[in-house]
Amino acid sequence: MAAWLLVPGALAILGAVVVALRRRRGTHDAVPVAHGDRLASLPSYQRLVRKQRFWLAAVVLAALVLAGALLFAAARPVLTSSQRPEERSRDIILCLDTSGSMSRADSAIVDVFAGMVRDFRGERIGMTIFDGSGVQVFPLTDDYSYIEEQLQRARAAFDRRSSDPAFFEGTWQGRGTSLIGDGLASCVQDFPKLATEKRSRSVIFSTDNYLAGKPIFTLAQATDLAKEKAVRVFALNPADFGGGIAETEARELRDSAESTGGAYFPLRSATAARTIIGQIQASEATSTRGSAQGLVADRPDVPLGVALVSGAVLALGLWRVRS
Repeated sequence: MAAWLLVPGALAILGAVVVALRRRRGTHDAVPVAHGDRLASLPSYQRLVRKQRFWLAAVVLAALVLAGALLFAAARPVLTSSQRPEERSRDIILCLDTSGSMSRADSAIVDVFAGMVRDFRGERIGMTIFDGSGVQVFPLTDDYSYIEEQLQRARAAFDRRSSDPAFFEGTWQGRGTSLIGDGLASCVQDFPKLATEKRSRSVIFSTDNYLAGKPIFTLAQATDLAKEKAVRVFALNPADFGGGIAETEARELRDSAESTGGAYFPLRSATAARTIIGQIQASEATSTRGSAQGLVADRPDVPLGVALVSGAVLALGLWRVRS
């Protein structure tokens, strides 16, 4: 509110009132009337005098109120309040194994997730990829236009690996390939403020669990880290076809994911990714109140309403005074 306008405005109104009161009426138009005291003593004359004085007072008062209301409106009165907006306390990290056997699976997951981003309200999403080592593609954020842009880039990279080698840069620096435990540990550590901020945290972990090298973390150790940090793991395995040579790896991945409170899915179709996301949303759709935010809104409606009414009274008073 521009309160500084009130002082000069009030002084101007006061000055106008003083000038009006001190102004002397001229007598050159006066007409002498004999026995005027008899006329002034008549009841009808007294009624007219009282009526005239009433409307003159109404005109003066309405003019003062009108000037004051317009002055107050010019100063832009505001209404201040505070609110604590609702925030989703859910963090989700896409953790994708980028070894050659995982390209089609990763593309399907990213494709489904890109189609669902606009349905989120306040959830933060991040993405990390790994092979021999983990690389963060983008950190946790609720900037959904940015997330969509990055997911589209990731989908194109998974579909045509040779056309965007820079996307996978840094994932070959470990001692081997498809180092599952190191990848999961990297994704768990990508959650900020693990020790101080209470939030719901989930990892969508896409891997066939085919280890080819010497990881720093085994899958069991990375799973223990996830449980220690209260991070749930939802595993997707495109190599689980219900038995065969991959049965041991599938069982290990299932046990790891379920021990964190998450779930395991064989990726036999792209609908598995949507099922996982649906489970995360259904089980963790809790909300918290964010920090209080101050709100300031212009409220000229009251002084302008008063000005409108006083203007109408002023017009009526002037008409009655002159009639």
